[in-house]
Amino acid sequence: MTLNRKEKEYFTLCAHELLESGEVQRMREYIQHANVTTLEHSVSVAYYSYWMCRRLHIKVDGRSIIRGALLHDFFLYDWHVGNGEKGLHGFTHPKTALANAEEYFSLNDLERDIIVKHMWPLTLIPPKYKESLIVSLSDKFCSVIETLRLYPKLISR
Repeated sequence: MTLNRKEKEYFTLCAHELLESGEVQRMREYIQHANVTTLEHSVSVAYYSYWMCRRLHIKVDGRSIIRGALLHDFFLYDWHVGNGEKGLHGFTHPKTALANAEEYFSLNDLERDIIVKHMWPLTLIPPKYKESLIVSLSDKFCSVIETLRLYPKLISR
């Protein structure tokens, strides 16, 4: 499950601004699933969201799907010990991630929808865009792979 050279270059171009950000790099400090950091998880979700669109020939806004996926879990706390907010992490973190992303980056409506709807159907309100649905599905795929510790075998770092 790899991108070709041209696709990798496009992915890197779209991801560069976010991945160079010190705030996004802070995602390395937090474990998401098993031994996978939140940053590693988010890069995987972005990669496989874009990969799926390319392989299935789904016309999408590639830049927005990559950026939205990279920021979908931009909550910046250890969710295993709580975040001090009312409610369970699965229900509350999309809004926290969106607030953080809006504080540091300029987002379009599609990127906002990707971030805030990635936990659908748990969060009830369905995605408005196909890109949001694709990121939500990729997030579930990557989460299962990471939780079952199949990450090194199936997801190329």
